Amino acid sequence: MTLGLVKALRSVDIGLADVPAAEKFFTDTWNLQVTNRVGEVVYLRGSGADHHLLVLHPRPQSELVSVSLRAASTQALETLARNTVAHGGSVVSPRHPVTEPGGGEAIVVRDPQGRILRFVAGDERRPAGADTHKDQPFRLAHAVLNSHDVAGALPFYEQAFGMRLSDRTRIMAFVRIPQDGPGDHHSIALADADNDCLNHIAFVMQDVDAVMRGGGRMKDAGYAIEWGPGRHGPGDNAFNYFVGPGGYVIEYTSDVEQVDDNYPIGSPDDWKWPAGRVDQWGISAPPSKTLKDAQRQVAFAAATS
Repeated sequence: MTLGLVKALRSVDIGLADVPAAEKFFTDTWNLQVTNRVGEVVYLRGSGADHHLLVLHPRPQSELVSVSLRAASTQALETLARNTVAHGGSVVSPRHPVTEPGGGEAIVVRDPQGRILRFVAGDERRPAGADTHKDQPFRLAHAVLNSHDVAGALPFYEQAFGMRLSDRTRIMAFVRIPQDGPGDHHSIALADADNDCLNHIAFVMQDVDAVMRGGGRMKDAGYAIEWGPGRHGPGDNAFNYFVGPGGYVIEYTSDVEQVDDNYPIGSPDDWKWPAGRVDQWGISAPPSKTLKDAQRQVAFAAATS
């Protein structure tokens, strides 16, 4: 059984050549907070329940270390490991106690196209309402991963992890984690590309005003809005996109559509914009060349079993 094995997108680990500079950016401008340090590795949290949302690792160059998702239970970790192998992936690290901040137990797997995914269970959570900073991201919304073969990648995420397709556009497959009731329209998206790099990481803000204030804060710090402000079609979420330290594409978002199994799966024909538009509002220019270039630059780190 695959349904109910995964509960949420938890965090993303990224590698950068200059961790101190990235830490300063993500705390002073992006509005995350340091929750732990282990040597040169920095753990950053938002205002929500997750122990951390982002982990900064010193690396010679920018590379995506892993994407972490929360498993439903420690028993689910074993099933996820078996499913990974059964559907063409591999287990990098079998079930083990997590010794880093956040704790719990985890497995690390590699999908058939080489992406490194970590599943954690029993990790630390903060009390609800512990922090209500209105301009601080409170959790991750989604990670978008490029794929040279979306048609080949999608069945793995459905069959191995129990995720479900919400919408398929001309350029992207939006995949959700089923919940007992309505949940985010997508937590992972697979973008049609000629590479298997990171496309972007999206952080949920309290509301549209917080997304816009975040855009102003970024502009004040010298970071242009590379796409936005706007409102997406699939997911119905408001957005502002930026290129941050290390060339990582990051998004402030809010108002992510909540859907359940009654949501009708959309096709490319359902998501066509009038000429000259790239979102629902119709006020944003198309994504900048800077953004498009950055969305194909950060590859997954190599993992050894």
